[in-house]
This record gives sequence, C-alpha cells and structure tokens, in this order.
Amino acid sequence: MKSVMSNKLVITLYVLPALILILLLIYIPIVLTGYYGLMDWNGIGAMKFIGLDNYIELVQDKLFWKSTWHSILLGIFSTASLVGYLILSLILASKIKGANFLRKIYLIPMLLSSVAIGQLWAKIFDPTNGMLNRLLVMIGVENPPLWLADSNIVLFAIFLPIIWQYAGFYIIIFYAALKNVPEELIEAAKIDGATPIQIAYKIKVPLISDVIKVMVILAIVGSLKYFDLIFVLTGGGPNHSSEVMASYMYSEAFSKYNFGYGSAIGFGLLVICLAMTWLIQKLLSSKEEVGH
Repeated sequence: MKSVMSNKLVITLYVLPALILILLLIYIPIVLTGYYGLMDWNGIGAMKFIGLDNYIELVQDKLFWKSTWHSILLGIFSTASLVGYLILSLILASKIKGANFLRKIYLIPMLLSSVAIGQLWAKIFDPTNGMLNRLLVMIGVENPPLWLADSNIVLFAIFLPIIWQYAGFYIIIFYAALKNVPEELIEAAKIDGATPIQIAYKIKVPLISDVIKVMVILAIVGSLKYFDLIFVLTGGGPNHSSEVMASYMYSEAFSKYNFGYGSAIGFGLLVICLAMTWLIQKLLSSKEEVGH
C-alpha cells in the first residue's frame, strides 16, 4: 500500500479529477471574465476588442464606487453582528434550559430560500399593511418610515433580513467550536472562582480564535459579493441607494446588455474580494503576533 501511495502517477490520478473540476468551475471562468472585460459585447452578437476601456471606465465610475461602499458597509455590519452571534452561542453552549429548542429556531432561516426570505421581509416592510409599521403606529409613531422607498434608510433596512438570514449559520459554527473547548479547563476555572463572563472572555473565546478569524473572513467576503436578497427586495433602488457591486454587475450585464462592462465589474469585484481577504488575514495575524 505504501509503495502504491508513494507512486507519483497514482497520486496524480487521485488528484486529477478535483483539479479538473476546480479548473473548469473556478479558474477558467475567472480568466474568461477578465477577457470579456476587454470587449464591447452585448452577450449575444460579435465581440469587439476595446482593450482596457471598460476597466478605465470602471475606475472612473462613481456608481461603481458607490456600490462598493455599500458592500463594504454591509461587510462592516455583518462583522459587527458576529459579536451578537457569538454571545448567543456562548449562552446556548452553557447548558441553559431550552437550548436545543433555541438552536432549532435559529436554523429556520437557513431552510428558506433567499427569494422566500425576500418576499417575507417585503411584506414586513410594507408601509401600509406591514407588521413593522403597524407596530410603530401602535406605540404612537404617526409617520412610520417607508423602509424600502426611502433612500436614506433602505440600505440599513436591508441589513436586518440579511443578519436574520445568516444567524443560524454563524451560531451553529460558533456553537460547535465552543462545544470542543475542553471541559477540564472550564471546571478548573470555576474552582479558581472565575465567573461565567470571565470563563467566556478569557478561556472560551481565545480557544476558538481561529474559528472567529474564519467567520470574519466569510462575513466580509460574503458581504462584498452579496446579491440575491437585495435583488429581490429593491433591485438596487431607489435611485441606486441599495446598489451593491453584484447587483450593479447584474444590472449592466443582464438588464442593459452591456456584457463587456458587466464582466469588468465582475473582475473588479474579484480583485476587491481578494484584496480584502489578504488585508483581513494580515490584520488578524498581526493581532495574534501582538498577543503572543
């Protein structure tokens, strides 16, 4: 068996199917997206090579940078929400009564499609018959906001269903990590007189720091390429107030049939995601070095 597994040809044959899939599904589409960004193309007819014109236009496009800022805001908001998810996970992992039921409740949004969640929250945000505005009227608010029609608040209104949608995912990951913390350390801390808050802050959280780091990267990068729920709720409106990079790319490529420029936006989105991932990893690794 050892001789077989040390054979380079056998190793190559084992790895080759995965490499082919990665090549077909990831790297070739990335190269093609960058290539299409060099073209003036409506997605159907003949392509016309225009060099870097689309990318130059992208750098100068105020709407693209506006959508980029909205995506970054979503990433900041999503990262901040991890604190709340972590606190809930710490509570659920502390053997409170009803923890199993609560875990199942938090998982419900994960079972729904983004379209279903979008339709549900569109009803909640409805200015006339929506549950949210009815509650505000009941407590004395005379002119409740037009959640999805007011350009000043629409982006923050959309953040609410996004946070709700992914609550179960992050909570279950944090919960699983916390359950792997050695019970002996917790018992020793209790004997030494540590409070539950001290145990959580000084023992549990540091021991799952690697998981937290991964969750921060997932939250930010996922926010930068987020699309579906925003498209269902607002389509990027009103007046591009909730436009994010992915929805702007879709609008240019599939609504305006400017496929070359849409591809340039998609390639720009990829570059920004890679840059943010590298920056986050550097920042988090720097903090770890300072801590050591």
